[in-house]
Amino acid sequence: MGSYAYELRFDSGRICLDLVATGVHPVEQLDCGERLTAWLAGAGLVPPDTAHPADPAWLSGFIELREYVRQLVRGEIAGRPADAALDRVNAYASGSPPALKAVRHPDGTLVKAFAAAPDRDALLAAVARDTVDLLTDPEARALLRQCEGDNCARLYLDTSRGHRRRWCSSEICGNRERVARHRRRAALGARAQVGT
Repeated sequence: MGSYAYELRFDSGRICLDLVATGVHPVEQLDCGERLTAWLAGAGLVPPDTAHPADPAWLSGFIELREYVRQLVRGEIAGRPADAALDRVNAYASGSPPALKAVRHPDGTLVKAFAAAPDRDALLAAVARDTVDLLTDPEARALLRQCEGDNCARLYLDTSRGHRRRWCSSEICGNRERVARHRRRAALGARAQVGT
């Protein structure tokens, strides 16, 4: 796999939100079949150690679904229903997800494997069904948040104690906010010293 200046992240709390996150970075993260294959594996849609390269022609379907999920989830958060997006997500969800089976790993444990190689529509159905599950579960839906970090539009589930999480990632956006706050205080302090 090639080297990229950005890493795929899987910390949103749901597969559908992790897909939406691939489109909020300053550059397109699903820019080739290799990246889609990496995303499918990282999201857990493809069992580990499964050779299942995504056809580059699959990209348009995942990017299209990503946009519908983004519109739908943001509309739900803002209280502005996105019924056209809902119709499209429901259409994707109506397909059959990939058929799985349990197989014996060499170490003796049972692991997931495909009953047959899934096609693009089966994997899209799995992501769309995750969206349906998220938005129809009142407890999960109540945990939906948008990152408060500057220039970050990531969506995530706030599973923190007390549900007061403000950033998609404390290590990334939270750290940027703390550094910016420190710089603002330092600049104010420097101006106050100049004024005395």
